[in-house]
Amino acid sequence: MNLRTVLSGAAFLLAGAALTNANAYELGYPGFTQTPGVTIGASAGLPPPGIYSFNQVFTTQANLVGPGSALLNAAGTKTGVQVAVSATGFLFVPGWTFLGGDYSAVLVQPFVMDSVGSPVNVQAAGMHNTYIVPAELSWKLGESGFFVKAGLGMYVPDGTKTGANGLGNVGNPWWTFQPELIVSYLKDGWNLTTFLYEEINTKNTITDYRSGNVFHAEFTAAKTIGNWTVGPVAYYVGQVSDDKSSAFYNGAINVDRYSKWAVGGMVGYNFGPASLTVWAFQDVSANASGGTPATGIDSATIAKGTSVFANLSFRLWAPDASSSPTRPQFRK
Repeated sequence: MNLRTVLSGAAFLLAGAALTNANAYELGYPGFTQTPGVTIGASAGLPPPGIYSFNQVFTTQANLVGPGSALLNAAGTKTGVQVAVSATGFLFVPGWTFLGGDYSAVLVQPFVMDSVGSPVNVQAAGMHNTYIVPAELSWKLGESGFFVKAGLGMYVPDGTKTGANGLGNVGNPWWTFQPELIVSYLKDGWNLTTFLYEEINTKNTITDYRSGNVFHAEFTAAKTIGNWTVGPVAYYVGQVSDDKSSAFYNGAINVDRYSKWAVGGMVGYNFGPASLTVWAFQDVSANASGGTPATGIDSATIAKGTSVFANLSFRLWAPDASSSPTRPQFRK
């Protein structure tokens, strides 16, 4: 996704502020690098040793909300936001242990198409930044059913980048480091998981603008009965530190704080060799603030709407070729 700041910048232009590409806003970044809700169904446990693949697609259909939306739209009208993403990832479980935990690593490559409707009318498509988790450790807490996993992921600035500020397409010209903590109860068919992580951004290498840190909390409460898995899901995402502007934008700020809550449900089926899971969210609360005022109005915006995800996962290779298929529970 690369939408949030396109809208605030366009709002200023439409409001008649005297801005150019050299002193407008950080166009092309929605405020988060990883789409909220993408980890649903994952847990702190690990499948048996092997190499696993997960293939995920999802879409978001939303409208802009927040004080800045008044700069874009006449009363009774809205600006739409559409996103479509396809991501292919690999989970490596070599069977190693360290500090009493089981080691794993993850590699994911997303591809994104997105658009913002009238009066902004922008579209983009390309390769998003590659996501790498060089190390995760998972600990089983005795026979209690509880597992804890911790790791450090990072988004590498290798995505498709265009424009004067490097944000004319879906790639980001900076690193995003993502420490994570996952706590799960996995027993008697239950997957009760809280997945916590924070995005820590470095400066835009072109503009020196630094987007604030973003905290994610994603919740799964699923029950497996036979081959079926069902349950409610939810997420929270919010900006927890302020943006830091630069001379490139004459000190202008896009959004200092935003937050979103969403609720939904998931259903999955284990086919044996592969597992398919589908889940969906409806944003129930979304707000934004802290944009540099234009015509006396805070320019901050955030998208609010519906997201639908689908994930297919399967084992590519196992050290024991005769092992029966297992149901992997992972995704990024």
